[in-house]
Order: sequence, then C-alpha cells, then structure tokens
Amino acid sequence: MSAARSTFVAAIAADADAGRPPIVRWFGVCIAVTLLLILGGLLIGTTSVSTSIHWLLAPNSQTALVLWQIRLPRTIGAWCVGALLGLAGAIAQGVFRNPLAEPYLLGTASGAALGVTVALLASGASIGALAWATQLGLTGAAVVGAAVAIVLTLALARGVVQTSSLLLSGIVVGFVLTAITSLLLLAKPQLWRTLQVFLLGTTGFLGWRATGLLAVVLLVCALPATLLSRGLDALTLGEDTARSLGLSLPMLRLALLGIVALATAAVVGEVGVVGFVGLVAPHLARETLSVNHRHLLIASPLCGGALLLAADLVSRWIVRPAELPVGAVTACVGGAYLAFLLWRRTRDA
Repeated sequence: MSAARSTFVAAIAADADAGRPPIVRWFGVCIAVTLLLILGGLLIGTTSVSTSIHWLLAPNSQTALVLWQIRLPRTIGAWCVGALLGLAGAIAQGVFRNPLAEPYLLGTASGAALGVTVALLASGASIGALAWATQLGLTGAAVVGAAVAIVLTLALARGVVQTSSLLLSGIVVGFVLTAITSLLLLAKPQLWRTLQVFLLGTTGFLGWRATGLLAVVLLVCALPATLLSRGLDALTLGEDTARSLGLSLPMLRLALLGIVALATAAVVGEVGVVGFVGLVAPHLARETLSVNHRHLLIASPLCGGALLLAADLVSRWIVRPAELPVGAVTACVGGAYLAFLLWRRTRDA
C-alpha cells in the first residue's frame, strides 16, 4: 500500500512540475475572456452593437429591461450551462477513464427528450392530463425523464461496479428511449417542431429563475466533485492502485455519477440538449494546462462556460435578427475541434 501511495503522490507531483503556464495565470486569462464574453452578451442582440452601447451608457426603463432582465440572465445562465457540462464531462472522462466520454452517456438526453414528448402528448389527451403536464412543465418533464434514464442504466448495469457494463448500458438505454420517442411522435407529427427546439438546445428562454437554479446546481455539484478529485486521480492509475489506497470504488463511482446525473438533468431541463461542450471542455483544459483532477474540475467548467458563451453569441449574431439553435453551433465547433485532434494524432503517429 505504501508503494502505491508513493506512486500516486509522484504522479500528482509530476503534474505540478510540467512545463505549462502557471495555473493562477491560466485562470486569470480564462476569467478575463469570460468577462469579455459576458459584456458581448449584453451588447449583441436584435439591435446593432452601437445601439446596445448607447443603451448601456444611457439606459431608460425600456432598455434597462432588455439589458438586465433579458440579455444578462440569458448570458449568465448560458455560462452556468457550459460550466455544468464541462464539469460533468471531466468527471465522466475520469470515471470511465476514456477521453471520449461525455455527460450524456448515461442516457440522460434521450430520457429528457422522452419526458418532454410524453408531457406534450399528455397536454392534449385530457383535461386531467393537461393539468398534470401544466403543473410539471417541460423543464420538470425533462428532469424526470433524465432521472428515469439514469435509473434504467444503473439497473441494467447492475450498479456501478463495471464501468464497461455501465457504458454499454447507457448507450442501450439511450437508443431504446430515442426509439420510443420516435414512435410516440408518429401519433402527432406536429410536435416535431417543438421537440426540435429542445433537441437542438436554446438559451433563449433563460431568465433569472432558471439562471438561479442552474447556479445553485453548479455549486451543489462542484463542491463534492472537488472533494472527490483525489479519487479520480487514483482511478487514473488503475483500479488496483485505487483499492490499495483504501478507496471504495463502487461508492466513489456512484457519488461521481450522481453528480454527472444531476448536472446533465438540470441542463437538459432548462436549455435542452447541448452537445460537445462536455466533451471538448476537458480536452481544452488538458491541452492548455497540465493539471491533476482537482484543478481539472475547476478548469473544465471555466472552459465550458466560455465555450457556451461564445457559441451563444455566434448563434445570436450570425443570422440577426433571428438566431440559430446554440446546440447546432456547439456541434459544428466541437466536431471541427475533434476532427482537428484526430488529424493531429494521425499525423504524429
């Protein structure tokens, strides 16, 4: 056990000694970029940037409403969504020890889509179902659907002992729930348009209530994840080493996957399915900074928040006064980035 502990400590020290930019400076640059993007979120909308600057410098009651009650909560909420996805992605990649793991591997996206579909169908079925669907809301339906998907994944994998079984179970559950959603939509094809907005993701409906909820969930997820970061460091050295350090792997995995589930359920409930951010943000953090998991679980949310803020600005700017689904923008950017990584690795091989 002492030898394993020495190996573990040496691996952490090697991270600290790597010749990458100091972490404090990196965090400072990332926060500065985030603040600039938040300012951009206040300035970019259906009006011109010069008009928005005038509103910011000389506000009245109407322009203050646009800036502080519409654009600002949407911008901060978008950052919280990106931060949650970045955090969940970093945890998922650490638990599965797979750099291609992402937050939706447990079937949460498919479950959330099914929950929204059932709520939409129920709203037109009867008065009682309409009252139930109205009280629950699309956000609540998405969260319930995501939770059901996670329970099904854990049941099919018979717990969290085998990560390979858990990974395969999540993929199976996702496919099955997607198929059920498609079959249900055959009954009412007119619901496709509403569901498409959800599946492509949008930050356009974020207000202060939703932003506050996302911020609370981010805090609730980030604190225990940081406390469990040494467990992720141990997992990178292998399961035998982690056990020799006295870690209970089933409890560790269950706690970490519970954080991933909570983060993704909150995200899909508020903005729909936003892909690639949870996959790309941890890669960006590792590419630009040599970190252990304690630092990675701080750096990945910062990268994820900045990424989604930038994507949200692009979605608002590129086809003004209309806007693109932010999930489509992140898919294009994330896919291009992963293609670049693949090209670079094949070139260096």
